[in-house]
Amino acid sequence: MSRRLAKVAEAIRESISTSILFKLRDPRVKNVTVIRAEVSGDIQHAKVYISVRGDEKTQALSLQGLNAARGFLQKNLAERLQTRYTPLLTFELDRGVQLAAQASAILNAVLPDSNLAALTADSSATDNSMTDDEVNASPEEAEQANEPSATSEHESGEPVVSSTGIINSPMTETS
Repeated sequence: MSRRLAKVAEAIRESISTSILFKLRDPRVKNVTVIRAEVSGDIQHAKVYISVRGDEKTQALSLQGLNAARGFLQKNLAERLQTRYTPLLTFELDRGVQLAAQASAILNAVLPDSNLAALTADSSATDNSMTDDEVNASPEEAEQANEPSATSEHESGEPVVSSTGIINSPMTETS
């Protein structure tokens, strides 16, 4: 895809997305996310891929509402694009988000709970919450607290990254 077509596709995605969100008043169209747009080489046709949260019935209703509002959306698109031709819009459901959610559910069912507990323990160990003393400290005290000390070493001998991004690696003596 050329750079021009990519820019037009992005402009179509933005325009359709804002039109659906702020201007479209069809009650059938709700929980719709515009994922991407594909434009033909002559910019006369555009496929707009959408994702709809909900069951099959909700997805079908939203797609029906978008097809009914196609002329309105094309008019808004024509004001935004300012090209010789306004692309004819076709809407398609993008199953990528739905398939990703299904894959995540399968992985959660397959992985044992002990692995999930270990992952949550790791994430809570890296929590950067501050104590009351750190919150109420003056800027100078906070700076001094964040500065690495020259004598501190990590127990495992691995480099330590402070909250300021400074890497503290233990010094090894060479004789």
